[in-house]
Amino acid sequence: SAKDMKHRLGFLLQKSDSCDYSSSQGKKEKTSSSQRLSQEEVRKWADSLENLIHHDRGLAAFRAFLKSEYSEENIEFWVSCEEYKKTKSPAKLSPKAKKIYDEFISVQATKEVNLDSCTREKTSHNMLEPTLSCFDEAQRKIFTLMEKDSYRRFLKSPYYLDLVSPSGAGCGPENCKRNHTHSLDCNSNIISQCA
Repeated sequence: SAKDMKHRLGFLLQKSDSCDYSSSQGKKEKTSSSQRLSQEEVRKWADSLENLIHHDRGLAAFRAFLKSEYSEENIEFWVSCEEYKKTKSPAKLSPKAKKIYDEFISVQATKEVNLDSCTREKTSHNMLEPTLSCFDEAQRKIFTLMEKDSYRRFLKSPYYLDLVSPSGAGCGPENCKRNHTHSLDCNSNIISQCA
């Protein structure tokens, strides 16, 4: 559950007796060929929500934060729309669109996102003949909502501050060199484990 995730992440970030430096070699960073998460990269997340969610580890940190606020449906909808736009087969458009609509937009949606009635109605109309852009307006509205609201809170939260802080939070001094790179590696591994 989201509460367990928050507790687990908080516990791991505060844990001072051990630190795991191993990083997932399977994940490639979009912004860097290196597996290390530099402070420069993390600082770029504060420039814009786009920078944050277009970075694998940034997206994972933001998603963990939203789960702690019980509002992860917003980022899940945004990611689903991004994946939907990559659909190559016209035959797959309709079933994929219906799945997204049923999960996030319909009145009985299990993860209903907060859309105004006009956008909801227009998106419903788009469902008659789904195209790659049928969720664009709804996705834009949810992006703006996250940008003005949860993104600002994220930048003030431990989910972000512990990653950008050079203090080495999350690592014990006996196990971690007190430099920026290792503290970021440690915290970013925690984020990726919890994602």
